[in-house]
Amino acid sequence: MPPQPPQSQVRSNISKFLRSFLGIARILQIVFGAGLWITVAANKYEGSIHFVLFVAVLFWLLTLALFFLTLLDKHDLVPLLGGERWLCTNLTHDVAAAALYLPAIGVMIYKTESYSYCNLELYQHLCLYKVYLTAAVFACLCCLSYLLSVIYGGCRKSRGEPTVI
Repeated sequence: MPPQPPQSQVRSNISKFLRSFLGIARILQIVFGAGLWITVAANKYEGSIHFVLFVAVLFWLLTLALFFLTLLDKHDLVPLLGGERWLCTNLTHDVAAAALYLPAIGVMIYKTESYSYCNLELYQHLCLYKVYLTAAVFACLCCLSYLLSVIYGGCRKSRGEPTVI
């Protein structure tokens, strides 16, 4: 077992990561992703919304795992993906997330438009318009945060910067 770094160094690394661009982006991805899937899952949904829920929960869990592995500086323990490949792993994750969030946004916009008829004050029945509109906004914010991470990671990769923070 390798020697453990001093407690002050661990706190310094955690603080440094949380103040970095990638740390802030990961926190935003986790918050927006949770907002999306909680908004959808807390209400009645059907059909193509299942895809949106799948994308939101899958990438929320993967982002959570990447966040904590990087936060705790344990990415070297991940076989095949850690160590020197960690930046590429993060970049691949962000590209896949952005690519799958784009059709999810399309689904949410379509569903929002299909329920726009019930956005009237006098409409008495259950209306999912505001729920789908909120979910579409969360999906857009989530995709934007992943796209920013892709640009940031691509710039770091092209400059040959270190794999961590």
